[in-house]
Amino acid sequence: MSTTPIALRLRAQWLATRRPLSSRCLLINQRAARPCAGASLTRVSRRTFYSSSTEDTRASEPKVDSGSIFAPLDTFPRRHIGPNAETAEEMLRALDPPAKTLDEFIAQVVPSSILSSKDLKVEGPMPESGSMATSEGGFSESQLLARLREIAGENKVYKSYIGCGYAGTRVPEVIKRNIIENPAWYTSYTPYQPEISQGRLESLLNFQTVITDLTGLAIANASVLDEPTAAAEAMTLSVNALPAARLKRSKKVYFVSHLCHPQTIAVLESRASGFNITIEVGDVLKDNSKRVEEIGEDLIGVLAQYPDTLGGVEDFRGLADIVHKLKATFAVGTDLLALTLLTPPGEFGADVAFGNAQRFGVPLGFGGPHAAFFAVSEKHKRKIPGRLIGLSKDRLGDPAARLALQTREQHIRREKATSNICTAQALLANMNAMYAVYHGPKGLKRIAEKVTKLAQVLAKALEQAGVEVKQAVRFDTVLVKKSEAKLFAQKAAQLLLINFRVVDNETIAITIDETVGKKQIDEILRAFTTEDVDVMELAEGLQATSNLPESLKRTSSYLTHPVFNSHHSETEILRYMHHLQSKDLSLVHSMIPLGSCTMKLNATTEMVPISWPEFANIHPFAPMDQTRGYAELIRELESDLAEITGFHAVTLQPNSGAQGEFTGLRIIRKYQEQQPGKKRDICLIPVSAHGTNPASAAMAGMRVVTIKCETTTGNLDMKDLKAKCEQYSEELGAIMVTYPSTFGVFEPQIKDVCELVHQHGGQVYMDGANMNAQIGLCSPGEIGADVCHLNLHKTFCIPHGGGGPGVGPVGVAEHLAPFLPGHPLVEGVGGETGIAPVSGAPWGSASILPISWAYIKMMGARGLTHATKITLLNANYILSRLKPHYPILYTNEKGRCAHEFILDVRKFKDTAGIEAIDVAKRLQDYGFHAPTMSWPVANTLMIEPTESENKAELDRFCDALISIREEIAEIEGGKQPKDGNVMKMAPHTMKDLLRNEWDRSYSREKAAYPLAYLREKKFWPSVARLDDAYGDMNLFCSCAPVESLNTIDGLTGAAAPMPT
Repeated sequence: MSTTPIALRLRAQWLATRRPLSSRCLLINQRAARPCAGASLTRVSRRTFYSSSTEDTRASEPKVDSGSIFAPLDTFPRRHIGPNAETAEEMLRALDPPAKTLDEFIAQVVPSSILSSKDLKVEGPMPESGSMATSEGGFSESQLLARLREIAGENKVYKSYIGCGYAGTRVPEVIKRNIIENPAWYTSYTPYQPEISQGRLESLLNFQTVITDLTGLAIANASVLDEPTAAAEAMTLSVNALPAARLKRSKKVYFVSHLCHPQTIAVLESRASGFNITIEVGDVLKDNSKRVEEIGEDLIGVLAQYPDTLGGVEDFRGLADIVHKLKATFAVGTDLLALTLLTPPGEFGADVAFGNAQRFGVPLGFGGPHAAFFAVSEKHKRKIPGRLIGLSKDRLGDPAARLALQTREQHIRREKATSNICTAQALLANMNAMYAVYHGPKGLKRIAEKVTKLAQVLAKALEQAGVEVKQAVRFDTVLVKKSEAKLFAQKAAQLLLINFRVVDNETIAITIDETVGKKQIDEILRAFTTEDVDVMELAEGLQATSNLPESLKRTSSYLTHPVFNSHHSETEILRYMHHLQSKDLSLVHSMIPLGSCTMKLNATTEMVPISWPEFANIHPFAPMDQTRGYAELIRELESDLAEITGFHAVTLQPNSGAQGEFTGLRIIRKYQEQQPGKKRDICLIPVSAHGTNPASAAMAGMRVVTIKCETTTGNLDMKDLKAKCEQYSEELGAIMVTYPSTFGVFEPQIKDVCELVHQHGGQVYMDGANMNAQIGLCSPGEIGADVCHLNLHKTFCIPHGGGGPGVGPVGVAEHLAPFLPGHPLVEGVGGETGIAPVSGAPWGSASILPISWAYIKMMGARGLTHATKITLLNANYILSRLKPHYPILYTNEKGRCAHEFILDVRKFKDTAGIEAIDVAKRLQDYGFHAPTMSWPVANTLMIEPTESENKAELDRFCDALISIREEIAEIEGGKQPKDGNVMKMAPHTMKDLLRNEWDRSYSREKAAYPLAYLREKKFWPSVARLDDAYGDMNLFCSCAPVESLNTIDGLTGAAAPMPT
């Protein structure tokens, strides 16, 4: 029997050192471990968290002396954490009031009642110097990559023909290198500040245009999380589109085709229960759609797949007519590549079309992340879920893109929102868009024709060899009759390294994609027959659409806009991508101090593995013996996250924070359903909560009851909480709390909150959006929470990608572990009585999990804890510097904030006519993205710096805000007018400043270079301030028409955008 590389490594390590190979072995020897250099790192036997000083940053620096000559020089924490030991000491002294030591400062920030009772443990490398226990120290960057190579080597990259909504694709290297591997694209934030986001906004408009053109529908959003989630959103839209009288009916049926992808049907089940929708699965076309008519007025909508999961293509025109006669909604799951050849859904009556855009240049990635698309007809455009990019005009009258219809979003509508989606898959949607731009309409059609011709060749060859093909090939899938299909597929994988889909014990499905050629067709044939078949001869004279009836052949044009017909050489596409990139501010330019968003370093070593074929090129439903590397990495990441959060078990399936919320609440609902007594469906939510909290609770079928907050401290009003708990004691299902609170403080009574809710039979759901302030110091599990979702795209370094991807794992206490979500196609996922899946893939966005795994492993237990302390220090340092100039809304009794705080600019509206939006736009002139605007308190700014920013960058940001305060003072003092001043006219573009006439009350120099550093380092906004009101009233959400928007009258540029 062969020995694995990991086993060989461990054996060699043990033979060389005779040291224990795991932290469990080390436990008995920890007291004997040699102390680190520097007294501050000396280990003591008992304390509440790792004691450290500012010297901890220095402790991770490489040393070459007699005691550590073999230690690696590429240690990571010092690269991740911004302040060094000296500047951290300066920051402690600059605090108001000052602090003597880092641990003294931490004691002033974090309530003693919640400090952890144990040190964090994260399995790390065996230290070559023997100076630190394995469970404390982190991997160096080179050690990490070597370890990850071993794990990746456990994955077997076989050729998969499984299909089922996923297909192989050729990722153009120029797009891979310059989008997904480019920090200028992956470190930007959701484009809420459009003046410094025009590049990705234009690219997302391209994506929306691809979708509307190919689906034949009026409007598309900027992507959703995955195809099954899109199906669930289509179902929700069907409910929202019902006439008022129909909404009151006790029974609501959503009729789903049995030929939809199985993972889609499973996710629909999860979503339907919260809305009391009955999912009925059946043949939607049988007997002229007789069953649809029988359902009658109970019908809310019908869902079909086109092409279906087995490759069939049917005409749904008659079905659409019947659905519309019943005033219900018709949705279609579809394939973008197929739509280059097939009649688009919008032309046969579909109200909604959705699907997975993955095969447009995004790797399989073991299931994600992938951008799903979602398009609707004109009448549903204001009910479309997710982010939507629209065109408007800026102050100078130039066309500019922006996020449209933000009033639909959760921070405004809360439990009445149409969806809890608060992110998209922007980075992947941009890859899809560039793939379409690079290939153009002709190139995409060539790919589609090649795919369908190859499928036809395969079907003919199999038939020639005596194998029964069960249906004519319509697009990319060949359905083959094969006895003992499961055993056959296993042998094909073992002998030929190829994967087929087992439909049932008599049927194999083979899905062809653009990576297939003659060699692959020959390999497939060898699995079925020993006969020689001349596939070259069979390929002669084929027509791509020969098996389609005329009514299903596409005749309409698509992608006619010049952007899809201009950039087909690598030189052209490269310049286009860099042209767009130059318009966007990201972490490559400056800190992004968005409160509650945690825009920290996304280190290159963390990012490198996502492009490795061992992670990128594996189908999500590949046999488990081919994915052992993934299984090991997932186990370790789940274990580390459980350790960090203090929970018993973790699921990685949710592919966004909001999906994590929904998952956690569904788990609570499932648990409460098994308890005796009344239905426990009340969810208590503070008024300060993020809008996704009430939206997710409503989606999970819970009734939301709001809890007040104290006006002076921002803490939960314990009197109101107690009253609500008593009022709803027999119906209380859960409370949702964010910790630290969204007001930026550690609430001292959080344990009392948990105990009170538990006394009344409720469960405690902790929103983990602010987990970056807890790691190593406290944990949700120890505080008393039962459930907590995390945001790997915040706390654990997955980049925000300009608005996605994200991962929202859920940790649960032991009594809830049996209810973790499962999956219909993969065994061993979730708990014993798990809820239905919330994502299409068993482990959600699996291919980006190595990022968070790498971050945890390189930081190690001590590094993670120290990073938490520094993130708290950075926030309080900025607070102390700004406090003399601006009111700070909430602090604790010692004047400290947590990892973020709220800058109160409300008074300036009265004194100078200046609002938060004006400060935000003026910050762009100083080269900074604005903090979070008008949330959680209207007309304020919430600032979160993270641990990755050094003191110099923090000072530059503080200097900018202090300078802006002086500009406000000039208005207050009458030196500048209340209208037309430098704040109201911000941001300033080059075009604005180069006008021939300058009739303003301030100089061009003041507009462009208010501080000296800007002369050397200046980021220019590409457009002036946008007119948001016009954009919403005149919704235009695809590529700008070739003619200028200057022909449109009535633009003023006066309206401020909705809160973001």
